Amino acid sequence: MQYNPGWNDSSVNLLHVRAAGPGDSLHYVWSSIGAPAVLLVATQSPSSALRVNWTQLLSASPAGAIWIDPPDSVVYSTAVVFTKLFEFSEAKPLGELFYPPYDLAKFSWDNLNHTLNHTALTAELSGAPASDPSGSFSNGSLAFRVTAYEAGGRAGRLPSLLHTADSSQLEFILAGVSPRGNSSRFVLELATVEEAGAARSLRSERSIDDEYTPTIFEVLSLVAESQNGSSTLGFLQWKATAYGSPCPRREDGIQCRAQGLQEANWSLPLSSIIQAYFGDSLGSTCTISALNVSFGGEEGEVYQEKRYLSWSVLLGFGEPPRDALSPLVISIAAVALGTPLAMLLLGTCLVLLAQRRRYSEYEPIN
Repeated sequence: MQYNPGWNDSSVNLLHVRAAGPGDSLHYVWSSIGAPAVLLVATQSPSSALRVNWTQLLSASPAGAIWIDPPDSVVYSTAVVFTKLFEFSEAKPLGELFYPPYDLAKFSWDNLNHTLNHTALTAELSGAPASDPSGSFSNGSLAFRVTAYEAGGRAGRLPSLLHTADSSQLEFILAGVSPRGNSSRFVLELATVEEAGAARSLRSERSIDDEYTPTIFEVLSLVAESQNGSSTLGFLQWKATAYGSPCPRREDGIQCRAQGLQEANWSLPLSSIIQAYFGDSLGSTCTISALNVSFGGEEGEVYQEKRYLSWSVLLGFGEPPRDALSPLVISIAAVALGTPLAMLLLGTCLVLLAQRRRYSEYEPIN
């Protein structure tokens, strides 16, 4: 994990996370230069390196300021940009009332290096609007907490996402922010960037197994697939829940919904690392898709009470991880299905045995 590689000024944030394998390497580049974003690049070289021309990156024309060396080692690249936070209130009888959105490109961000933990492989990007006329962020903040992994496993806190060494977890946190309505709900807007030959699609999978995330039976995945459908290139994956506590429990659950994936017909807000890497192709050959993720039930009361919201999402390369049925669920299903069957077989045997004994009491008649 490197903070601002090749640059000593802490007024901007760029975090480079590199995972090296025996024959390839993966790069995650997180930044708050412009709108907060992450650039994901997979290469077929174990020694590929990130290069940054800082003077060009911080200029008005950043195209070409970020690249991977050697360039021909790149096999796949994509990006995710977090653009806006919407807030609306379902006030009755007026219906939905939308407040002015928070543009994340206009936030002021704290020094990420202060939260960088090289042992736990975590870092946190925290900020607030540069201009806050309503004073909603006077005692609060919006944050993105990043966790990288060296091996497969499962996160210890709810929603206990299953991860691999090819993935990283991002936790979106809204803490202490005063809602502008009595029943406010929040919606996070994000956009994905795909080069020619790849496209995003939204999947929803349901399972009877909720052992690791109680009462949640749905997993959503925003996957990037090659246009011929031959392979899955990358993904975002999350469970259909958020939480209203720093130490989440089942009762702290907040409803989470994905409001459909759409091809964005608008240009991305200023996000220098995306423009710096994709350059002119960003407005020509690249495909930009947008997705809104909403938090809160019909009444939106959970955040009102606790003033805390956290949502965890896994980002990575290849197929998203899939949970197999746990031994506990298999055992419960076996008992639930096996017990009636065993009772039926036992009852049948007893009936047959009783019938045989009754007729054996009589002597045959000539």
